[in-house]
Amino acid sequence: MDISRLFGKKKKPFRAFCTITHEPLESGLGYLLTTAQIISSKKYWDWVMTEPETLSYTISHFNNQPAGTQMRHLIFEKYAAVAKPWIISDSIINYFEVNKTEARNGAKKWWESQGSYTPEASGPAAQQLDGGKFNSYKEYAVLEAGRNKVAT
Repeated sequence: MDISRLFGKKKKPFRAFCTITHEPLESGLGYLLTTAQIISSKKYWDWVMTEPETLSYTISHFNNQPAGTQMRHLIFEKYAAVAKPWIISDSIINYFEVNKTEARNGAKKWWESQGSYTPEASGPAAQQLDGGKFNSYKEYAVLEAGRNKVAT
């Protein structure tokens, strides 16, 4: 009998949770997106800026209170700076206009590598997008996102 099997540490199975919703993902499932793909979605920003944790900043922003606008700016910067790819669930994929087949294939590679696979265009969004596009996404996220959900 191999004694190392008796006392050897069992390797825990690789598990993952949606980067956005934190729901558990079944092995091999989900979609892999880059930060540039994430921050380019207006629908996503409308959702983020009206979540319970951020709603007060959005209300403040639309009531012309600079502190609210500043917090929205910091929220955008935090998300835009993420270097790793985002593994996301079926429940949130429709917030993004991406090639779902490519994103699903990326997720499969990510699972096979136990989370170490990174698509070529990964990295902070400012490094992957030209300045004009990046700034237009930032402008929407900071200045406009959630306007239609907040009565001012």
